Amino acid sequence: MLKDIEEPNFDGVGVAVVHEKNEMNEWIWNVYLINFNNETLTGVLVSSKGFGLIDGEKRESSTLRHFLDTIEPLSYLKIEPIIEDVFLLNNEYWLSFYLNGRIYDRKFVFIENTIVKDRLQHINIIDKNGILLM
Repeated sequence: MLKDIEEPNFDGVGVAVVHEKNEMNEWIWNVYLINFNNETLTGVLVSSKGFGLIDGEKRESSTLRHFLDTIEPLSYLKIEPIIEDVFLLNNEYWLSFYLNGRIYDRKFVFIENTIVKDRLQHINIIDKNGILLM
């Protein structure tokens, strides 16, 4: 029965939207997955999509899937670049990973219009400015 399935909680990961310069010295936005734990995450799969209303019309972006394989302890990996056009939507990042032989799922949602320069804060582990959800 579904009520008998244990859903383990896990809080040691975060997703950050970072405002940074690319190789051509242009300002861009990238999304990172951060492992704040002392353990390696394996089999890391991230699904991302945007959804919501723009001018009263329902909109949804394509769903993208990324296999990141492993994320070492106290480190981060780039998931994908993100364009400002989708900041008007809710941007969802759903991740699944294994830790010590157990599977975990976690969903992060950047609510519409919350990815803005005014909300940027320094993220120590990346050493860049961004918006972090944990």
